[in-house]
Amino acid sequence: MKRKFIQQREPPYDLIEVPLDYEPEPRRHDGLLYNDRGYDGLRATDGSDISSRTKHRRYMRANGLTTMDDFKESWAASRRARDEYFTTGKGGAVSRDDVARAIDSLENKRKR
Repeated sequence: MKRKFIQQREPPYDLIEVPLDYEPEPRRHDGLLYNDRGYDGLRATDGSDISSRTKHRRYMRANGLTTMDDFKESWAASRRARDEYFTTGKGGAVSRDDVARAIDSLENKRKR
């Protein structure tokens, strides 16, 4: 004889026997990634209604605003430029000789 069990979502997480045709209730957060449910009741700091993607985009465009993801490529390019600057010796990298010259310069100033 077949039997079907589900586990409770809260402690003590016991298994409970359910009918074979049992279907769990859909969870409220199902589909958050592919619909506007995450925008429900959302308001901008000035009180404007931005409770859907369309309203949010319209608000952002009207106020000359953007989201962080619009800068992803420029931030990556800036990061590469900074890394190159600090590691290739073209301005930012400090070599052993640079340190030696600085120490020598400071010591010579003291002797005067």
